[in-house]
Amino acid sequence: MNDEVRRAADILRRGGLVAFPTETVYGLGADACNASAVARLYSVKRRPADHPVIVHFASPELAFAWGREIPDAAKALARKFWPGPLTLILKRSDKAKDFVTGRQDAVGVRVPAHRVANKMLELFGGGVAAPSANRFGEVSPTTAAHVRADLGADVDLVLEGGPTDVGIESTIVDVSGPAPMLLRPGHVSKQDLESVIGKLRERSGDAPRHSGGLERHYAPRTPARLMPTHELDREIARLKDKVAVLAFSRPDERVEFWLRMPRDAQSYAKKLYASLRELDRAGCAAILIEAPPAEPEWAAVRDRLERACG
Repeated sequence: MNDEVRRAADILRRGGLVAFPTETVYGLGADACNASAVARLYSVKRRPADHPVIVHFASPELAFAWGREIPDAAKALARKFWPGPLTLILKRSDKAKDFVTGRQDAVGVRVPAHRVANKMLELFGGGVAAPSANRFGEVSPTTAAHVRADLGADVDLVLEGGPTDVGIESTIVDVSGPAPMLLRPGHVSKQDLESVIGKLRERSGDAPRHSGGLERHYAPRTPARLMPTHELDREIARLKDKVAVLAFSRPDERVEFWLRMPRDAQSYAKKLYASLRELDRAGCAAILIEAPPAEPEWAAVRDRLERACG
């Protein structure tokens, strides 16, 4: 594996694309200082040019060099949660160019917590722009096999790192404004954040554009619908076409493709994308998803499901 990681760092230096594991999902990486490499990344992803990417680093010191102002809240969050599944949006320094920021005056940075990713970033020595390693808007990859199925030969190397531990994308906090604001929920919860820096500012119209911010995202090709538990049985009975179901309850004999999900939020998140991919391959007319509880610990899962059904 060390040889493959060294090869990955060399490919990045030459302007190539490397898919690599993080603790959240697999990322599609390019040298964040190389305009042509990032342009190729956007082309392979089919990502809108104004949609910024998160830049990954081996250390907080390298990450913070890409911000021109580092508020105390950013430093406190980095001390507590880096390496880990947290992205911070900073006012950008001269190192962060328009082609990674979507022409905004802000940049998203993070230090992942995965031994393969960390070694590659350490050997590379700079910032790696890395959205999820799939086509834009579709279900994120949590295994190397998912990346190969999605992107095929469009990637120069896919680093193997096993299934991801968290299973959904990083929490995103904007620290570039007057007070910290949660932009995307994730494994690091709102409660976790507020235990370190106090109450977060309410989401507002001045929030910067960010990964996962579109109304429809993380979506299977099969139309998916999120519904309360009490409506699921009625909908199964009503539909004439073959459907697939993602639910907490035991399988219904009327449904051929039924995946039962864990009742704790972290286990559910870890299985979510692999489960959506499995049901997407079932050849059904629709995927019905039982809505998770409206509890704080389910905020990140609910966000992904609502956008997948957007």
